[in-house]
Amino acid sequence: MPTPEALDGLRICDFTGQLAGAGATRWLASFGAEVIRIEDPVREGRWDILRGAPPYVDERRGVDMGGAFNNHNVGKLGITLNLRTAKGKEILARLVETSDVVAENFATGVMERWGFGYEKLKAIKPDVVYVSNCGFGHSGPYSAFKSWGPIVQAVSGLTFTNGLPDREPAGWGYSYMDHTGAYFMAIAILLALLHRQRTGKGQWVDLACTESALALHGPALLDWTVNGRPARRDGQPHANRAQWPPMAPHGIYPCRGDDDWVAIACRHDADWRALGAVIDEPWCEAAEFGACEGRCARQDALDQHLGAWTARRAKFSVEEALQGAGVPVAAVRKPAERIDTGANRDAFGLWPEVRHAEMGAVRVDGQPVRFSKTNWRIDRAGPCLGEHNDEVLTGLLGYSAEDVDTFRAEGVI
Repeated sequence: MPTPEALDGLRICDFTGQLAGAGATRWLASFGAEVIRIEDPVREGRWDILRGAPPYVDERRGVDMGGAFNNHNVGKLGITLNLRTAKGKEILARLVETSDVVAENFATGVMERWGFGYEKLKAIKPDVVYVSNCGFGHSGPYSAFKSWGPIVQAVSGLTFTNGLPDREPAGWGYSYMDHTGAYFMAIAILLALLHRQRTGKGQWVDLACTESALALHGPALLDWTVNGRPARRDGQPHANRAQWPPMAPHGIYPCRGDDDWVAIACRHDADWRALGAVIDEPWCEAAEFGACEGRCARQDALDQHLGAWTARRAKFSVEEALQGAGVPVAAVRKPAERIDTGANRDAFGLWPEVRHAEMGAVRVDGQPVRFSKTNWRIDRAGPCLGEHNDEVLTGLLGYSAEDVDTFRAEGVI
């Protein structure tokens, strides 16, 4: 018999979308939870804006051809339910009744307006775990505001901390808190399930992504409250330099080639001496660079010297030379260098291949952990729109094939 997966027997009724929610249930699906994703047949699943969005594997387009949607929903079953209909609501109630978790990341009030707020869910299944994840939570003066990952980052203050000296706050080039919000949500689901296992009681977990982001500030908030030092002040922040603990050099440096770079960090004076021995140029012997305090005070000049040295060399040759001397270093990998040709790419099986019903064989993100007994498994592609209607409605909920045909004809699914 195969080894049971870590979350065998757990069923999730999943309304999540994008990544802040879909990423959470994706984690649980990869460890064996049965995740049944609900989508709207009228809007062709478009409450998740990634449905049908790029990247694409070829010239084909459509709601089932979105690469990002597939990646974020591997391992899940997918059904459609028109919750504007009484029969659609009846089917959902039967699904909730047989589920352990209802998960969603709509704006505040959406589930309530559909008639499936927590009180209704609890009436259907008294020990249900209901986890909602939105920008500002379901209470407080901001609860009605709409949000997105970059909005969360701005309101929480994360955006303020990021950028270059004397420039506007830069934020990130992708939605950091959609990813991180998904991790918080996955943890919240598991904790609530652990509580239910111990007590037999379900509960509503109200997760606010903005508060999750605020919790990431840690030392920066303490520095302000205790020392009165703002995160942005003269010369700060600098995206690459390190103050706590102080390190210099500590940055990203240009290399020979097309947009090629290398990261170098000297933790202490021993690293600096090892770096200097490899470089073997007169500036490495300058007294002002001999101690960390002096290097930190002269980082502009230090970075100019080091960048001039790296710019004449290929990034992988710099990496090899400095690794051999024990200096912390890494060439900045481009996607193909990390995913297609990197020596370590297969160590964690991080890019499993799945067969999508429309796209064919595609690679997707794996999970960056290893369990010695109950490891993750990703062998099912993300669902096409309504792909598992028959399987779930007849196999799990007990409807007949004739019932399902009727639901289709009446626009219920």
